[in-house]
Amino acid sequence: MELTVGLVALAAGLIIGLGALGACVGIGVMGSKYLESAARQPELMNELQTKMFLLVGLIDASFIIGVGIALWFTTANPFLAQLAR
Repeated sequence: MELTVGLVALAAGLIIGLGALGACVGIGVMGSKYLESAARQPELMNELQTKMFLLVGLIDASFIIGVGIALWFTTANPFLAQLAR
């Protein structure tokens, strides 16, 4: 039972850590491409900015969903209920 709790804690840490890493890298690359495209065509800056902020929200939402799933597994662990049977 302790092994299961430890592995779930490790998995939750990996979910949160890799999700944060992916979100940060994705937002960084997208921000650099936004600045590059805004410098090339300044007349499209408003349209690009709207799309960039929409995508930033979607990337952050996927990370927050991952954090929610990881916290769900750490607090209400469905694997422990199966072990108790």
